Amino acid sequence: MGITGLARWINAPTTGVEQLRRNIILNHQGVVRGKWQLSLGSYRSTMATVPGVHIPERALFTTTMGDNVFALLEDPAAPTRAEVPQEIREASPGHASAIPAPSHYRNTLVTVSPPGALEQLLSQLRARWVPVRQAGQLGSQASSQKAQLISQQLTIEGLVCAIGTDWLVRFGHVILAGGAVKGMLVEAEYLPLPVLHCDTIDGSSELLSNLLASVLPMVPDVKIVAVTVADSVWDEVLGGPEDEEGVEADTLNGDTDDDIYASPDDLPALRKGDWTGVNRDRRSAFSIVGALKQEGLL
Repeated sequence: MGITGLARWINAPTTGVEQLRRNIILNHQGVVRGKWQLSLGSYRSTMATVPGVHIPERALFTTTMGDNVFALLEDPAAPTRAEVPQEIREASPGHASAIPAPSHYRNTLVTVSPPGALEQLLSQLRARWVPVRQAGQLGSQASSQKAQLISQQLTIEGLVCAIGTDWLVRFGHVILAGGAVKGMLVEAEYLPLPVLHCDTIDGSSELLSNLLASVLPMVPDVKIVAVTVADSVWDEVLGGPEDEEGVEADTLNGDTDDDIYASPDDLPALRKGDWTGVNRDRRSAFSIVGALKQEGLL
């Protein structure tokens, strides 16, 4: 697995998947590897409606990829990861250690498995979460709340194509629960690179942008938006205990001196933030949620 880039084809026609498939096969000698299927949902906490409770409304976004569900919780009342060190620096001498560590941060991204486990947990706990599109149906019986919690708001359905041995391209229609198609998402993955730190402010990569531009068909009045995430945002969202599990220190195994000879034992260890394994899928899920949330589809 490698780094990924994401683009949103906002006004893609219903034949968009076939157009991209044909372009990749004819112009890039690509090969279809399988189907690309995701399901996403969004929920709102109803704790703000409880008498005597004064907390801001929290949002929960879920992305189901295969056997994993990536849940992004947004709590506007919690501090960001950058704010906590700032508070410590601004504290008077001798009082910095008295500042309690927050129980959680403003953005929390966790992985849940198997699919459906999160909805089952919320239902068993009778948690005050309801799907966004059905938030106006509060006050119904608990059985109806349980039915709401298992509903998915939209799906992404399309194909996965390989270009040579270095590139994977995933593309699919964004389909609402009622069946309406809202454009497409196109994701390019460059397999050789496990990490990429971009010098641009918005986190864009010329390598990924060029590939995405080449696979998208040139049609009149096309509306395409690149989805970029800066490194500072990744540090804020992905900087939790889950990222530190199974990740070794950012050092070389063995001698650190430069050497023209190398063996497998001299290769760099896995580092926090590498686009490998589940971490790559978590980054992809966060980017997709951000793109669809910005358009009001989630």
